[in-house]
Amino acid sequence: MTLIQQVLWEFRMDYIGHPYYVSGNAILHALGQHLDPETHTALSASHGVFVPGQFGTFPEEHSQSGVHPCLGGSLPPVETYGDLFVQREAIQPWLLDTRARDALNTHDLRIHGGHPTLCHETIMGRKEDRRKEKQTTKWYVHAYLHTDDPAVLPLGEEVLGGLQFGGKRNYGYGEVELKDTQMVDLDQLDYSQLKDRETYLIDIVTPFVLESEYPETNDRSIPWWWAENRDDVRVREEKILEQREVYRLQTVDHGQVVKYVGDRPVETAKNGLVRVGSHSRYGFGEIRVKPLVEQ
Repeated sequence: MTLIQQVLWEFRMDYIGHPYYVSGNAILHALGQHLDPETHTALSASHGVFVPGQFGTFPEEHSQSGVHPCLGGSLPPVETYGDLFVQREAIQPWLLDTRARDALNTHDLRIHGGHPTLCHETIMGRKEDRRKEKQTTKWYVHAYLHTDDPAVLPLGEEVLGGLQFGGKRNYGYGEVELKDTQMVDLDQLDYSQLKDRETYLIDIVTPFVLESEYPETNDRSIPWWWAENRDDVRVREEKILEQREVYRLQTVDHGQVVKYVGDRPVETAKNGLVRVGSHSRYGFGEIRVKPLVEQ
């Protein structure tokens, strides 16, 4: 039995921090204020993906179908491997095509004290003759927790509620409210979509760490089961903060797709959910295995 706890937080105040995600490191730091040291040490966290609270339609590969009235602001049922990723794609492909997708899937920015902040809500006006009408989109953070000790999860509302992420927390920034949570047993999911296919791809959901300044961390090469080598992928410098010390990371940037040349796609998929490589505890190294569908 391999359990993860999905968590969806609603932003209550603007966020100052990483523009692409709330790092698993930041989530663990926030949770650590409510946990005993033993429990906190046993816990791992994914990166938190920003999700707009909007109407949406389930992707074709999802076990559910049809339009959901608030797909971004709730946790839909998880029955298959693909169900886990419906809210973990930055472009949020489930957003309705009949709406202003580009605007609804883009964070507004505000400047506070010289710092750019991601707005906790997006307000869109209407036509000139309806200027008193407006549409408000709330923003959420989707993440999941994992531990090798089954007694640790699930964490309760008293731990998951009332957290703050990002910088300037003394001024109230980054406040979130627990919106929804659910437990998922990875061993009980349906992985049939990954079986009996000739070609698979790997979607790099969060950066994969190659080199780290963190003490006693082994550098890693690109896994052998990626078809591409280092010259074919985009790299990016990331940072983690630990005990007020900043450590630089050299990573394979997320959002890239490479070819899978291994022969165990289901096992690779499960490992990718609890993440691979160094700093996996802090959200790095999450991957998704996708079958290449012939047209």
